[in-house]
Amino acid sequence: MKKILLGNEAIARGLLENGCVFAASYPGTPASEILSSFLQMARAEKSPALAEWSINEKVAFETALAVSYTGGRAAVSMKQVGLNVACDPLMSSAYTGVKGGFLIISADDPGPHSSQTEQDSRLMALMAKSPVLDPSTPQEAKDLISFAYRISEEFEIPVMVRPTTRVCHA
Repeated sequence: MKKILLGNEAIARGLLENGCVFAASYPGTPASEILSSFLQMARAEKSPALAEWSINEKVAFETALAVSYTGGRAAVSMKQVGLNVACDPLMSSAYTGVKGGFLIISADDPGPHSSQTEQDSRLMALMAKSPVLDPSTPQEAKDLISFAYRISEEFEIPVMVRPTTRVCHA
């Protein structure tokens, strides 16, 4: 059955379809709906997947990373400014590696439409030596989740997925 989804809903759908067992986030536009959509879809499907609103982006990152260390597929989502808060575990995780697939969904806000600053998360990923997938449509965002998990697990590294405001809210 075909459905029309916002980009953030498509990302949540991609996470569930690809076996994400845990997702964490700290709310911030343009990424806010990813976790709430993930939780809503997981409940509707009676999935055992868990979700957590964390007290900040660093805690969200570390909690999801811990699930990955145990072999589970995990994801953390945040807006680009939140990646600054999570910078310490971002840099460390690229060197410690991961066991289960681990995705960092950093929703960038070029322009900025709803953020206090403009930032390009690809530069943070470059500094952390983590690959970045940059979707251009909601469908591509959903489809790239599978590819991102495969890269993460094959090379045992975190992978960043970087949707922009226009993808998240399309």
